[in-house]
Amino acid sequence: MISKTYTCSLQGVDAILVEIEVDLSSGLPCFNMVGLPDNIVRESKDRVKTAIHNSGYPFPRERITVNLAPAHIKKEGAGYDLPIAVGILAALGLVNPSRAQEAILVGELALDGRVKPVTGCLSMAIQARNSGYGEFLLPSENAREAAVIEQVSVLPVTHLSQVLEHFSARNPIPSISPLETPPSPPEVFHDMDFEEVKGQEQTKRGMEVAGAGGHNLIMIGPPGAGKTMLAQRISGILPQLSFEESLETSKIFSVAGLLKNQSLMSRRPFRAPHHTISEAGLIGGGSVPRPGEVSLAHNGVLFLDELPEFRRNVLDLLRQPLEDGRVTIARAAISLTYPSRFMLIAAMNPCPCGYAGDPHRHCSCTAPQLQRYRSRISGPILDRIDLHIEVPSVKYEDLHSERPSEASVAIRERIMTAREIQLERFAEDTIYCNAQMKPRHIRKHCPLDVSCKNLLERAINQLGLSARAYHRILKVSRTIADLDGETPIAPHHLLEAIQYRSLDRRLF
Repeated sequence: MISKTYTCSLQGVDAILVEIEVDLSSGLPCFNMVGLPDNIVRESKDRVKTAIHNSGYPFPRERITVNLAPAHIKKEGAGYDLPIAVGILAALGLVNPSRAQEAILVGELALDGRVKPVTGCLSMAIQARNSGYGEFLLPSENAREAAVIEQVSVLPVTHLSQVLEHFSARNPIPSISPLETPPSPPEVFHDMDFEEVKGQEQTKRGMEVAGAGGHNLIMIGPPGAGKTMLAQRISGILPQLSFEESLETSKIFSVAGLLKNQSLMSRRPFRAPHHTISEAGLIGGGSVPRPGEVSLAHNGVLFLDELPEFRRNVLDLLRQPLEDGRVTIARAAISLTYPSRFMLIAAMNPCPCGYAGDPHRHCSCTAPQLQRYRSRISGPILDRIDLHIEVPSVKYEDLHSERPSEASVAIRERIMTAREIQLERFAEDTIYCNAQMKPRHIRKHCPLDVSCKNLLERAINQLGLSARAYHRILKVSRTIADLDGETPIAPHHLLEAIQYRSLDRRLF
């Protein structure tokens, strides 16, 4: 007898439908599995057999053949345990075969029949809805993340016996109500506030501009100037994720197994990998492909502290995500694409010792040391960073000043106003902020009058700026004008944007 069940397989951050066929035929007892299963899927036959037996159901003493279709796609993970077990029991007549085919099943089985959590259930719920399935049976630990998808009944399962009783209508599993919107964040958006930062008003202004337009930013300054402290507080001034952005980001965290039994993410992610990170850790990939830090920072912030300490080949891999907002990982059998649209915040010292150009400390670095240090960051990477900000040492009078610093909530209100202008401007496009503008958007939304054109021409010729830097200046100018609530770009907007290209004027 042949039975069919359906599950989903992850391909990148999306899921595809997988049909599981189970055939019981005469012959020597054996358990064969075909359809490109990996080692974890092959091992499922032992888990399934033991789980069925320990749940009090008979296991067939016949030849069992399990086919995972489509056969050309590699099947990975332990989420196939539950649908395979239900398929075997359906072939035995213990489950109504037609009833089992009306649902999507996913879950790992423990040896006693318990259903254990898996990754990527949010993407699977989206695929279940798109494929027209009304029920999605999954581990109870993953139920909240899948419940945000409407038009699918999400049924949390804790044991194999629950599934059989549900399909036999003896004890139907109640569904979880859909969560239409992500939970509202608390009043305090971050436990670190800009009012704790003394001095550094120019750097704070640069961070406000970066946050308002979603621009990449690099800070150059001596040790102890507050670069890391400033970067850690940028999450407190960024706007809340929209529902679409929250869904995109939550899918990535679900695939990576980092959603931690919650529904949707409401805060923008802040990722700060160590400089010893590998290529696969930063960009993604590995023997079992997983999203890297650039994808986990999607719609959020990627902070790279001590930028020159990262290996140059690792940094050069940032070119594609910084330019295209996605990462493509090619394998012999498949090519996966992960979204990676993020704000890059980087920090570095001006030299190996950290005190080049400091009026109070002597720099002990030699010329060859400076050259090696500077060459660790390629020009194309710096060219893709919109704002270059020099962070000086904090003065004593600033540290002991009684004057209160501006709080994050005040900065965030200005950023929210500027973002609302941009959302209205790009309502007919698939972008959310000025940093994502393409050349056609720049031509449309960044017109310059004669005085601005002359000013920008002099800057391009004197500084030797590239075409990419030219577009970056226009994008930043557009953001500064939005912060001022002005429609046309004025000369003072351009001048402020040009001053943020300090690494184009001199290397450090």
